[in-house]
Amino acid sequence: MRHYSLMAAASFAAIACASTPAFAQSASANPAAEEDDDNAIIVTARRQSERLQDVPASVSVLTADALEKTGAENAQDFAQLTAGVTIVTGTAEAGDTQINIRGINGARDAESSVALVVDGILKTNTAQLNQNQGTLRQVEILKGPQGALYGRNAAAGAIVLTTQRPGDRFEGAVRASYANESTAEGTAFISGPLADNLGFVLSGYYRTTDGFFRNEFLDADVVDDQEVWTIDGRIIADLSETTELDVKARYSQLRGASINFNSSFHLPNFAGVNPAFFEDVNEHPFRYYGNIRPTNEQDSFDISAKVEHDFGGVALTAWALYSDVQQELTADGTSADFARFISAVDPAASNVVDSCFASTANLTGFPVNQPGAVGQIPVPFIFAPANGSTFGAYSPTTCDGTQLQIRNQSDISGEIRLASSGGGDLNWQIGAYFLSIDRETGVSIGGDTGAGVSRELFNAPGSANPTSLLLADSFDTTVFAAFGSAEYSSGDFTAGLALRYDIEDRSSESQVPAGALDPFTGGPINPGLAFGNFAPVQETFKQLQPKVSLSWQPNPDLNFYANWGIGFKSGGFNNQGSSAIIDANFVQFIGADVSIEDQYDKEVSSAFEVGVKGEIANGAITFDLAGYYTDIEDMQFFEFFVGPFGLLRVVSNIDEVDVYGIEFNTSAEVVEGWTFFGSINVTESEIQANSSRPSTVGNKSPYTADYTINLGTEIDVPMNDSVDLIMRADYRITGPTWFHSFQDQEAPTLFSGLLPISALALPDFVGNANYGVARRDAFGVLNLRAGVEVGDFRATIFAENALNRKYLNEVIPAIEFGGSFISPGARRLVGVEVGYRF
Repeated sequence: MRHYSLMAAASFAAIACASTPAFAQSASANPAAEEDDDNAIIVTARRQSERLQDVPASVSVLTADALEKTGAENAQDFAQLTAGVTIVTGTAEAGDTQINIRGINGARDAESSVALVVDGILKTNTAQLNQNQGTLRQVEILKGPQGALYGRNAAAGAIVLTTQRPGDRFEGAVRASYANESTAEGTAFISGPLADNLGFVLSGYYRTTDGFFRNEFLDADVVDDQEVWTIDGRIIADLSETTELDVKARYSQLRGASINFNSSFHLPNFAGVNPAFFEDVNEHPFRYYGNIRPTNEQDSFDISAKVEHDFGGVALTAWALYSDVQQELTADGTSADFARFISAVDPAASNVVDSCFASTANLTGFPVNQPGAVGQIPVPFIFAPANGSTFGAYSPTTCDGTQLQIRNQSDISGEIRLASSGGGDLNWQIGAYFLSIDRETGVSIGGDTGAGVSRELFNAPGSANPTSLLLADSFDTTVFAAFGSAEYSSGDFTAGLALRYDIEDRSSESQVPAGALDPFTGGPINPGLAFGNFAPVQETFKQLQPKVSLSWQPNPDLNFYANWGIGFKSGGFNNQGSSAIIDANFVQFIGADVSIEDQYDKEVSSAFEVGVKGEIANGAITFDLAGYYTDIEDMQFFEFFVGPFGLLRVVSNIDEVDVYGIEFNTSAEVVEGWTFFGSINVTESEIQANSSRPSTVGNKSPYTADYTINLGTEIDVPMNDSVDLIMRADYRITGPTWFHSFQDQEAPTLFSGLLPISALALPDFVGNANYGVARRDAFGVLNLRAGVEVGDFRATIFAENALNRKYLNEVIPAIEFGGSFISPGARRLVGVEVGYRF
């Protein structure tokens, strides 16, 4: 109920500001957007060019000019400028991106909830969500289910990008910047004609940074350093007056760090020994001292071709895409406190044990994050109070082992569509879609002998990096879909219906070597094999996705609208053996109230939206007010488990989640060249049923901020006949956020099971964890830019996170571990930027 008051107050304040020309521009009503002759913003939000004012849904728009003035380049930047949208990206690896729109989140290791559409082509790999996609000319963020119009993985919305097209003359631009932490960035493009009816665009991007954090043990900037470069090419040929061919190719390479996390304990009954055992994640001082240099490699390539032909009243669009993304990370391990690498069954691995004892002895007293302590022996302190150790994760010793993760995916997709092009009262489209995905994933935990991390998933006992745990599977997916839509306008009223039917056939097969044993436990290298052999699995997921929209426009400046649609994400498979590992280590051992399946179900959501948008004072003031309600069945959710077996990443289902909220955007041009803008989104959510974790019923939707607020101003005025002054300020407030279905609750941990059988013989409840301290607090980030434009030259100074606000990017609670893995947000970045266009 507290949010109803906040919703009402926010809406009243925003409307009051809009009614006095002192509040300004929202991203969804950006005056810098592409405009027609009537100064109306033109979008393609429904796969047709139309005024933003006429779209019966919430759409946020940023155009080339707005992108340049904000410095926005990728999904992370777009999300910061858009109400009701949050993002977590790059905390584990570069391709690890989860976008939350109005309470629906893209679960790590599952399909995205947000479709990425670039120049009309749907990209299918979630690793591409936060990549730079060439020279952007417009960004449209659609909220609510868009599958009926934009296809696969659009349950929460879609990001629609338009990039530079070649014109009939040569043009180009270059831009370069330098900031603290040795952060350098450059972009460039050139486009123009190659011959009659043939043009090209060639663009490039480069960025390097040392990052904000330093590994104290290695004495090196290897925590969040990164180097990435991308090249994009595009050729457009007019094959005839009615036929156009558009061919694109891009290659991107990234090298940098991974697993930018610290571990934090939430064990209140241990706090008597050391208060740091019960830590509020928001108060954690970040320090890094792993003995393994974390690495992340990502190589991306895609090529596409699109043909458009106008038959006269009917337009044909057909495209095909090939995409290949190879990802790999290496990092320190997490398992030292569970003594996995302290005793070995197989003598061939004894060198790992010797290394663990030796590194602990050599590092006794090394200052690590509290409550960590490196004692004379690697046994956790609760079992050796006099001289034991408490490592947490990612320690400077070899006792926590190593980890290697690979995620490789190649896919081929295509679509063919017929659509009306007459522009009459009735508009329609019909088409079909095909997709084939070949994906390989693997997680390998190895013993650390001091020789580094092998790039092979399996290494035999006695080797330099013997494998202790291996989860490896291949996944094949084939998708067929048919879709169609129709919209009819009669006077002031418009009604639309869209339908899409998807069939996704998925199969999985384990790649774990048969008979391979863990040298440290003597059991199967995948603990799930102890409960039976793995066999190939297959499942088909089907879903009809309708979308209904209504609009009433009593005049061109006012639009009352409503829409309803079904969102869909296919189910899939976890690494085989996941269910058995969770059952044996947590359910049977400590009585944990958790259930994980090797196969997770499809996610289906039903979303309603009603709203009004308009403009007054000849367009000087714009506004967009919307309310929404979404019922989500089998919401897909990422879970992270750590224990004596190593680590495990799985996708589970939350049976039912209800989400509802209100959103308001407004902008006002106070005087010519000076605009204010603002937006607010308030989201309330509740878990109605959750068989995976029954005790979480009544909690909030994970990864969903209680509210987001965007405020800012922009000045673009001439100082004289040849010099323009450009200034922009953006302030984003992100409300409190839970990152797990398990929230302000207490749960047994592995320590609860170990304490009663240890020499201390303490009761099990002493090892219980309380996760009330695992919520991210609200935080605000201020971005500033100021510069001058002299003809075709521009010089800018900028400050990202100008107030150096320390906040958390992500919190991943590992409930049965007794703590969370937390990652910090970016710190202040101040620099200069110069650009030239020709």
